[in-house]
Amino acid sequence: MQYVDTQVKISTKSVVRNVLWLGFTLIVFVGLVKLSFWQYDRGLEKERRAARITQLNQQSPLTLNEIVRLSKEKQFTGKESINDFPVTINGQFNENYIFLLDNQVEKNSLGYRVLQVVETATHAVLVNLGWVQGSIDRSILPEVIPLQGHYQFKGHVRIVEQGIMLAEQDFTQASWPLRVQQIELAKFSTLINKPLLPFVIYVDQEESLGYKKNWHPIVMPAEKHFGYAFQWATLAIAWLILMICLRINTAKLASRHPSHSAESCADIPAENTDINTINNNNKHKAVKYD
Repeated sequence: MQYVDTQVKISTKSVVRNVLWLGFTLIVFVGLVKLSFWQYDRGLEKERRAARITQLNQQSPLTLNEIVRLSKEKQFTGKESINDFPVTINGQFNENYIFLLDNQVEKNSLGYRVLQVVETATHAVLVNLGWVQGSIDRSILPEVIPLQGHYQFKGHVRIVEQGIMLAEQDFTQASWPLRVQQIELAKFSTLINKPLLPFVIYVDQEESLGYKKNWHPIVMPAEKHFGYAFQWATLAIAWLILMICLRINTAKLASRHPSHSAESCADIPAENTDINTINNNNKHKAVKYD
């Protein structure tokens, strides 16, 4: 009976190990496959956006009022909205407020993007004027001369994507130019006491005003996403093959060398039988001497 219970325990442990192995293998495999599909979807999204930008650039630029009206009439949602639309700006630069977007890199050099407010008869919008070199000393801000007066220029609409911030930006003691870690249009509106439109205008590279215009509408092209998708898919297949081979080798090793505990348990009844036989023989011998 003890031998049967031991065999049942061993069998149960084997089933548990198999289930854990299968679960762990599938969890990692499914995770890698999901990453592959995510990168593939991102690649398709970038392809669609690139085609859309090409199509939009073939159209005549809209005015700022037309952009605002279009966003309301179309009821856009998500990224397929007024993003990337070409626009013509005709307004007055507000020289009192300059924002310096921190941690902007250009050819291994750290700097800032200069943003200034343009006011039209009906709206106020934040304009990205380009990149300027920063100082090694973080306490020193670059000398930026604010644009003054009336300008007419072309640019593109950019919907602001909020990134992850470790700490909330505090503008209670703002001094100008103001260094910021992220564009937060709602807070900027409070600072200048004027509502800003919910997007930023990036000045076209052909325009002479502003600074170095090193931005790209699509930072990572679709081809890179497809490459990453292939890598994740390859890792998923390699992981599955590796775990299957490892399991087969483990099973072969176990069949060649049975567990020591099973052998010991199998020998227990025989040993007990031999001891009982010896005890019985001794009893018979004792009776004969009596």
